[in-house]
Amino acid sequence: MNNTISLTLLHLAFCFTLVSFTPISALELHGTGANMVETTCQKTPFYNLCVSALKSDPRSSGADVAGLAQIGADKLKAKATATLRQITALLKVAKDPKLKMALRDCADYYNAIVKYDIPVAVEAVTKGDPKFGVEGATDAANEADACARGFKNQPKFPIYASNKVVHDLSAVVASIVQLLL
Repeated sequence: MNNTISLTLLHLAFCFTLVSFTPISALELHGTGANMVETTCQKTPFYNLCVSALKSDPRSSGADVAGLAQIGADKLKAKATATLRQITALLKVAKDPKLKMALRDCADYYNAIVKYDIPVAVEAVTKGDPKFGVEGATDAANEADACARGFKNQPKFPIYASNKVVHDLSAVVASIVQLLL
């Protein structure tokens, strides 16, 4: 589990490095439509997740990069909120004290994602300060990683799939916002 997390963090850092040095033309930044989704998602670490998340929202057909970042943040907030509800439900039925502690920690991390990290990212993009948007989305990914680390000594990680989507979608949003710098 530690190796997986370490590799994920290394991969994420590598992807952010690539994204930050990948040039984007003015035309790409100011275009709209389906091609805009593909062009933008090619600059993220999770292309398929990015395309499916953005194209599932009708706003994406006319969105620029800032609009796509907003859509991604909306999808991230919805998934993080659903994961927080899942954690809360599991806490009500968990018997093992170690599992309960890991779930409580995850609830704290997910409260931070929903109440602070995502709103900071959205506000930063809205106000034209993408640097703080990247930081907010990256913090959300880090919170998801911290949640996963809490289960390293547990026989199972009951929210693995949801947590991974939140982590990966956070990385996608951070990459999209990075394009606005």
